[in-house]
Amino acid sequence: MLFDKLESAAVRYDEISEKLTDPNIIGDNLLYRDYMKEYKNLTPLIEKYRSYKKAESDAEEAGQLIKDSSLDRDFKEMAQEEYDLNCKLMEDLERDIKILLIPRDPDDDKNVIVEIRSGAGGEEAALFAYNLHRMYSMYAERKGWKVEVMNLNETELGGYKEISFNIMGEGVYSKLKYESGVHRVQRVPETETQGRVHTSTVTVAVLPEAEDVEIEINPTDLEIDTFRASGAGGQHVNKTESAIRITHVPSGVVIECQDERSQFKNKDKAMKLLRTKLYEAKLREQTEKIASERKSQVGTGDRSERIRTYNYPQGRLTDHRIGLTLYHLEQNLNGDIDEVIDPLITAAQAEKL
Repeated sequence: MLFDKLESAAVRYDEISEKLTDPNIIGDNLLYRDYMKEYKNLTPLIEKYRSYKKAESDAEEAGQLIKDSSLDRDFKEMAQEEYDLNCKLMEDLERDIKILLIPRDPDDDKNVIVEIRSGAGGEEAALFAYNLHRMYSMYAERKGWKVEVMNLNETELGGYKEISFNIMGEGVYSKLKYESGVHRVQRVPETETQGRVHTSTVTVAVLPEAEDVEIEINPTDLEIDTFRASGAGGQHVNKTESAIRITHVPSGVVIECQDERSQFKNKDKAMKLLRTKLYEAKLREQTEKIASERKSQVGTGDRSERIRTYNYPQGRLTDHRIGLTLYHLEQNLNGDIDEVIDPLITAAQAEKL
């Protein structure tokens, strides 16, 4: 049954490959994009399947040699090694194929909007919100992704009460979707004279960016206000009414953007964030309706769930969902977080399998 489906997928893969050379399809940007996306999604699966078929064929050939009574002992031993090697390869490839056959999250290829808000801990929490924004920005740089700040509320000491930023690139949501939740920091604040370790918290929400076609917003449902930007200094602050506040009346969602000097740019960013918020609410409603769906091993991604602790005195990062502990916190905070993210993805895949 499994390999019947794979054979059908291989036929479809070859069909798409042929279509991508058709001048009529190449000339239709939307159709070409859709075929290219399907081709790209199928490629890793078909490559694994064809590798499996080759290993299977090589194992069968080696098995026939082992049974051949006319061959000498040394040759049969070589055939046995070849047989064992290909059987092991088939096991590994079958596991990989099953993982690739797990239904993909339709949002995995999307850009994201990340919201970071300081929680318990006052100024210390705001300073750690800055650290997390820096961590994700440096991670994005490593991946070749683009980061754009959408809204920022700074404190006098350079911390962030809250920040919203867009991360754009290939497969961003697939990597960052398990970052939503409460991030806890344990360290001695710069203002602490007694050297005591304080515990503060920051909330992170990672939202798949909604496209225009997914969420239709009726302009009559919006209340749009302009006001003067506020923040910690800067010549532009409080000079012009460039900041935008958009209220979506039916849902009560309120979005503010004041990072740009242009009112038009702030409005554009605010609308992008509003669409993403409404899309998130829509997804959450759909998920809640699927009563039989079990909770993922790596957590729900709810921003009220404590997911990770960053302990500065011990140089330790602990992800509580999968019991992962690492002891090179400085590298992690400098954007080296694949060693945290990849095990989370693996745990989610294991749960789905």
